[in-house]
Amino acid sequence: MADFYLILINASVAFVYLFIISKFLGKKQIAQMEFIDYVVGISLGSIASEMASATDEPWWHYILSMSVFFILSLSITFLGRKAPFFKKLLKGKPQIIISEGKLNYKNLKKSKMDVNDVLALCRVAGYFDINDVAYAIFETNGDLSVMPIGRRKPVTISDIGKKPSQSALTNIVLIDGVVCKDALKHLNKSEEWLYDKLNIKDKKKLKQFLLIGYNEKLDKLDVHHKDMTKNKNIATKTENISSKFDIL
Repeated sequence: MADFYLILINASVAFVYLFIISKFLGKKQIAQMEFIDYVVGISLGSIASEMASATDEPWWHYILSMSVFFILSLSITFLGRKAPFFKKLLKGKPQIIISEGKLNYKNLKKSKMDVNDVLALCRVAGYFDINDVAYAIFETNGDLSVMPIGRRKPVTISDIGKKPSQSALTNIVLIDGVVCKDALKHLNKSEEWLYDKLNIKDKKKLKQFLLIGYNEKLDKLDVHHKDMTKNKNIATKTENISSKFDIL
């Protein structure tokens, strides 16, 4: 019976203390939490759950452990405000995944994502065609911020009365050097047709391409190279834009 009351008291104290800590740490939705915030939250919850059912350890041991995580989390937040370099070291910085309509292979690898992840996040943002995306930035909390090209920006009053063209999905025929055979079959095209369009003969040369889409209406390929210098020489512009995020 004594253990019952001890667990009841420990659970209540753990709940109250977590409530107090959460007030100091501030409110954040799960989607807004950065990795370090997520780790701290999981750790605090784990310690509190152990405290709630512990009967052989002093309760203040758990309070002390939670206090350490609480103080360290506050310290990281404070240092992040005063020292941007320290914040960048712990939380990272935004990565430009798409620049001027082209995928940045270097930043894609840094973000630990693949092309399918980017396409999925673009669809979540409402852009089913990568050609509608001018810039896409992978934020430190895992979100993808998308800036559409001019023709996909929100409609204004001056646009009323204009008849929009019919939307159509771009057929993805290659991802990260691998031909999407199902897409070619849907288009009634062969791999030889793709090689001819790309003006290549050796299958090994496909490895230089990161993403290739095909616009059936325009009979045009949208090619994204792994080498950014081949994507209309936008690598320099991308680096200039990246520098703007160093201060965030």
